[in-house]
Amino acid sequence: MNAIEAERLTRRFGDFTAVREVSFVVGEGELFAFLGPNGAGKTTTINMLCTLLRPTAGTARVGGHDIVRESHAVRRRIGLVFQDPSLDDRLTAWQNLAFHAMLYDVPRRVFEERAKRLLELVDLLDHAHQEVRTFSGGMKRRLELARGLLHQPKVLFLDEPTLGLDPQTRRHIWDYILRLRDTEGTTVFFTTHYMEETERADRIAIIDHGRIIALDAPDDLKSMIGGDVILLRTSDDARAVERLREALGMDPRPTTEGVLVEAPRGDQLIPRLLGALQNGAEPSLTVHSISLRRPSLEDVFIKLTGRAIRDEEASPLERMRLSHRLWGRR
Repeated sequence: MNAIEAERLTRRFGDFTAVREVSFVVGEGELFAFLGPNGAGKTTTINMLCTLLRPTAGTARVGGHDIVRESHAVRRRIGLVFQDPSLDDRLTAWQNLAFHAMLYDVPRRVFEERAKRLLELVDLLDHAHQEVRTFSGGMKRRLELARGLLHQPKVLFLDEPTLGLDPQTRRHIWDYILRLRDTEGTTVFFTTHYMEETERADRIAIIDHGRIIALDAPDDLKSMIGGDVILLRTSDDARAVERLREALGMDPRPTTEGVLVEAPRGDQLIPRLLGALQNGAEPSLTVHSISLRRPSLEDVFIKLTGRAIRDEEASPLERMRLSHRLWGRR
């Protein structure tokens, strides 16, 4: 049985369609990533799957239960770490876990055993009786991960789990996520706009403007590029694009960083590129720099959408959706 099944899942806010006919499946024990820029529909999709937001159209099942007709059964089978902090910082770490256990009817003896094990797993056992308001951002995130797994959910949802954390803390958080996934056998569904985080996933769904535009394993997505990636910075990138098209019959792409060329055996192509740009044409072009690398998921996103993922300011509508996350507009 799949852990998650979504079919033509749609959510509209008035005339605006935030999620448009999204379909995918997530297998049990899979680490599944939703990758996209701010406002792409990632949080809205998670809110629907977690029964916090009723879909306008389409269906989905989580843990074998329909998210609309069997919402209570879904909620008992999922763990959720929100994008924004949701701990009570006037309580200790242990008290936060105890309150969560009470909500999920976890027996006291079972709670004490699980809480100790999970706190040890996220390196917080020594801080169990410390008030959360004294914790760093990374410590709070680790406690939220432990809390989300306390009732042994079948699926753990993580909405931008490392947003706002420094790079070192982000790496540590992912060490804990992978350790939790491996030790608990939990399916993990996470959203992010950080490219490097999706490299850890078994499969990635790239979402943009509410639609899934690609879904595959990271290496298979990168194979769409078809070879190496060459980036040229010149004195006139627009002219460089035209000259490469005319001289070599290529289809380079102008970007904010320079001229992007995709080709197999890029090391052998570089001399031809330089020759086309610098020889036999007037006025001359100056090549300021040239680099060669293997394709990344950022390249895949640019190829599919024509632009890079940017850490943009959320729109007013997106901020409204985020602020109502806990209640979920019905």
